[in-house]
Amino acid sequence: MRSPIFPLRGLLFGALCALALAANAQFVDHFEGDSIDEQWGSFTGDGDASLEFIPRGGFARMEMDASDDRHNVWWSIIKRNVAGDLDLEKLQDPDYELRVEARIRVSHAPKRVNFMINTQRTTDFHQHLREYDIPDSDGWHVISMTTRDLDVAPGDALNVQLSATDWGPDQYHLDVDYYRADVVLASEADPDRGEPLVYHPPVPALDTFDHRRSVDQDALLNRDFPEVNFDGWSTRDGDRRVRVLTVSARQWPILRWDFDELQNESGRAGEADGAGVLELTTHSVFAGGDYVGAHGEDLGVEFDKIRVFEVFGGPADWQQSSITFERFAQGKPLAELFNSQMTFDVAPARQKGGKTRITLPRPVMQRLLNGTTRGLLIRPLGALEASFYDSEEGAARAPTLYFNFNTR
Repeated sequence: MRSPIFPLRGLLFGALCALALAANAQFVDHFEGDSIDEQWGSFTGDGDASLEFIPRGGFARMEMDASDDRHNVWWSIIKRNVAGDLDLEKLQDPDYELRVEARIRVSHAPKRVNFMINTQRTTDFHQHLREYDIPDSDGWHVISMTTRDLDVAPGDALNVQLSATDWGPDQYHLDVDYYRADVVLASEADPDRGEPLVYHPPVPALDTFDHRRSVDQDALLNRDFPEVNFDGWSTRDGDRRVRVLTVSARQWPILRWDFDELQNESGRAGEADGAGVLELTTHSVFAGGDYVGAHGEDLGVEFDKIRVFEVFGGPADWQQSSITFERFAQGKPLAELFNSQMTFDVAPARQKGGKTRITLPRPVMQRLLNGTTRGLLIRPLGALEASFYDSEEGAARAPTLYFNFNTR
């Protein structure tokens, strides 16, 4: 007969493990049961999206409907104050930081999500905000973020968030298997998982890049004249005809690069080493409109920008001399041709000859090198019309990529 000490030891061991887990994971929600803890809040803003945060039997789902969104500037977040679960006094010690982690799954990919941590005193909402590029919708992905110099004190609210923004005008979901928050000794914390990306990072100095590539093919897709090729699009500077790429509500520049010579003998692309930069040179910009008066301050300031999107569809080897919207789309919906979540948006340089430089996160640069992303598309946000010099105007003015990569 087994001695009763063995089950007793097992119970004690289990209890000690549970205590250790509780001490290590000071806040954790596994979203079990048939309801969501009421301390979680869910919010949307800027666009016309709706959000429901619902239990799904062992995980929670952010169910988002942006089908009627006009401008694709919506955001959705889940948010919880975890101050009551954590040792805020310890967080005042500069040796300690807050680490958040979640296991997530997305309905469409690639898509970016973000973590944000803030208090009621926060003024810089980007300091503790990191984005994560989720490459597929097939499985679960663990992402984590560890703060640096978090300013929080006993008595503060300490809000942890998970967000999906600008995914496009459709229905989506973001599943959350668990969400946890820990006070950690920064020097001993594990590396963050999921490649945290700085939100709106500064543009690196161009002399830090080893490779500079002018665009190989650049063209215009016009939705009003889908059967027409616009390779001859131009304006005049005095007596001189100047070739330009004009972005407007119904006309979009599309850019393609050929990276075949960067592949190794097995036909594989190199490894992108950090973010890249897309550079455009302005010919002219027409902008204006009282967006703030019409939409309010928070949304109004988003307009009069250009937005860069990844191209996933269309012919892989299209030529600027013959491509049209019709030949590019081949009857497929836009959602299958482009990533509906923009890579970056920025106000274009207004002065003639001015440079607009747009950071391309490392995962986007990698997809360009791999050929998974077949190029870049430029669309406006607002009634903006902007013309940039195209490749016919020489390498100094052509759309150009700057990047670093390592061979495999």
